[in-house]
Amino acid sequence: MSARHCQLTGRKPGYGKQVSHSHRRTNRRWLPNTQRRRYWLPSENRYVVLTLSTKGVKTVDRRGVESVVAELRRRGEKV
Repeated sequence: MSARHCQLTGRKPGYGKQVSHSHRRTNRRWLPNTQRRRYWLPSENRYVVLTLSTKGVKTVDRRGVESVVAELRRRGEKV
């Protein structure tokens, strides 16, 4: 697993070519905008730290941290 990996959406770096003006091609990566976010989990009376893409952060805001953590645990991810 790469460091730039969203725990919720599964977004990872994209790979492709950088194409210069002379059309010389070199490899490059598009990194997802991942953030380490700390959320309070009331059911366990503790904080959980999640590595999320910005879309993942919006998903947590919409669905709630309890729902998201439950889904991650069903998938077998350690939270």
